[in-house]
Amino acid sequence: MIGLSMTAYHWKDLSRFEEWARTAKRAGFDYIEILSEWPHYLSRDNRRLFGEVLESLGMKGTVHAPFSDVNIGSFNERLRQASLEVVRETIELAAELGAISVTIHPGHCSPVSMKNRRRYLEIHRESLRTVAKWGAEYGVRVGVENMPRFPILDAQTCERLRELVEDIEIGVTFDVGHLNTTTGKFERFLDVFRDRIIHVHLHDNSGERDEHLALGDGTVPWVKVIPRLPKTTWTLEVNDIESARRSLEFLKSLH
Repeated sequence: MIGLSMTAYHWKDLSRFEEWARTAKRAGFDYIEILSEWPHYLSRDNRRLFGEVLESLGMKGTVHAPFSDVNIGSFNERLRQASLEVVRETIELAAELGAISVTIHPGHCSPVSMKNRRRYLEIHRESLRTVAKWGAEYGVRVGVENMPRFPILDAQTCERLRELVEDIEIGVTFDVGHLNTTTGKFERFLDVFRDRIIHVHLHDNSGERDEHLALGDGTVPWVKVIPRLPKTTWTLEVNDIESARRSLEFLKSLH
């Protein structure tokens, strides 16, 4: 199944969501990835709207949990618990929507976590265990996403992501574009996480920063990567609907 992320939805409210989702369906997408970020977080107020639109179109949904201002690796316990509550509510709402999966970001670094790496790892893994428990409780698959090159972001390599999730019953969301900005070791990532990848994000870039370009517009070696991707849900995380259409055609050209 191939879906389209709301990274390609640019209106400040949801008044155009049904029209946009209908366009995505006509373009050939099987599902929509609800990006629960400002200005349209997934909430109790709009859950029904998302559900009704997807059901009317015969489409499924995946959910990307909020990540801006959220840090499940925070040393500040009040902030960590608030971040976890945001994730928990997202998983609960995703379950009510019948979502296929939920993607979360790992925690990110701060001056205190950089100075106290071992304790940071313990706090981080404790949060991930809690999230894994909620995923099982609500019956929703949860994937922790690898991050792009950026100073404070964690899990930029497969080795670091493995250290975070080792022995925790939680999945992995493989973001191909993100890895292209860090190590570019696609085969290594797929070898390490083959059985844990529950979801995939597809987009392109120049290898320097997270640009979310159409597939084929950057330097990701798609000819090598695509045949090795697991048969799970693939979401196009591109910047607009035209890039989404071109990316679909690009994928077809590789088969």
